[in-house]
Amino acid sequence: MMTNSETYTQIDTWIDAHFEEQVRFLQALIQVPTDTPPGNNTPHALRAAELLSQFGFDSEKHEVQEDEVKAAGLQSITNLVVRRKYGVGKTVLLNAHGDVVPPGEGWTHDPYGGEIENGKIYGRAAAVSKCDFSTYAFAVRALEAVAKPTAGSVELLFTYDEEFGGEVGPAWLLKHKIIHPDLMIAAGFSYQVITAHNGCLQMEVTVHGKMAHAAIPDSGVDAMQAAVRILSALYEQNALYKKITSNVEGISHPYLNVGLIEGGTNTNVVPGRVTFKLDRRMIPEENPTEVEATLRKIITDTAAKTPGVSVDIKRMLLANAMRPLAGNKPLVDAIQKHGQTVFGELIPALGTPLYTDVRLFCEAGIPGVIYGAGPRTVLESNAKRADENLVLEDLRRATKVIARSLSDLLN
Repeated sequence: MMTNSETYTQIDTWIDAHFEEQVRFLQALIQVPTDTPPGNNTPHALRAAELLSQFGFDSEKHEVQEDEVKAAGLQSITNLVVRRKYGVGKTVLLNAHGDVVPPGEGWTHDPYGGEIENGKIYGRAAAVSKCDFSTYAFAVRALEAVAKPTAGSVELLFTYDEEFGGEVGPAWLLKHKIIHPDLMIAAGFSYQVITAHNGCLQMEVTVHGKMAHAAIPDSGVDAMQAAVRILSALYEQNALYKKITSNVEGISHPYLNVGLIEGGTNTNVVPGRVTFKLDRRMIPEENPTEVEATLRKIITDTAAKTPGVSVDIKRMLLANAMRPLAGNKPLVDAIQKHGQTVFGELIPALGTPLYTDVRLFCEAGIPGVIYGAGPRTVLESNAKRADENLVLEDLRRATKVIARSLSDLLN
């Protein structure tokens, strides 16, 4: 019987021997677009299932009904579950999401090419988080080839609505009791294990005025000017938010961003309608209900100062913050231990200003952490920007950390 040390060494050797295959697997995943919006993501799930079947991994395909998907603002969703049962014991679930924001402008590499240059792989979702389809699948392959576990289970979960809050992904699967693991790990970055994250409130605000010819502007009500006043009142809040600090390492303070604005009909027409969408990040200590009520009051009070203006406010997303559960200690301990060995440096456990699907598992009482292939920060990977990329050596090392950790957790 092998010692733990021998098992870890052989896991590393197996991953090194199969790494070119692992990179090709990731390239194939990058080459199928999953822009969300519009969110027509079932084709990618079917391709992923086909690729996984080549390893002998059978995927359960859980297609969400069209009306539920459209209500969530998407076009098609098929969630994949791969169950690897070894015996009696705990179930560890590994969750990565395949949906991504559209590529946008400024790319010097094909966003769907999976091109490799100077030790990096380029493409939309190379770092967030198709890479962890690869990390987790090959970690499980290494685990089974070397450690040959006889207790517990591993489940691979691949979902496609993280960008829209997870309601027809993890939330849907938990609601229908398709999954209920004992522990879970979700896609993240390889130089830290994340135990907490911000919440997120997204709202759509429509400002109504009255159209008029630009030559006789007083005959209308300018929705754009009213929107500017509302936006100014909202942006003023960011100065106040800097005075609210979180006690969670890695998380600083709340903040607000307006990411999209549209309206008007023509250059020579006083705009009668303007719509903007805002994103309010909430630290774990904040109350989401109070945050939303405050924003609604600021918007309506400011709009009321302009005669003839009305506003419609629609909540698009409310994602609670992730607060760590005490049961996540085995996950944190295993990842930090093996991360330090494989990366040659301490792997911190801290919070992140991002929001993720992991909150849904924690709200269901399932301890979870965020860990996967990637750099130290989102900024380094160009995630959600042009030329998103992943250092291949980080992919290799993160895969080793996950495989070694699974060996410990199922022992």
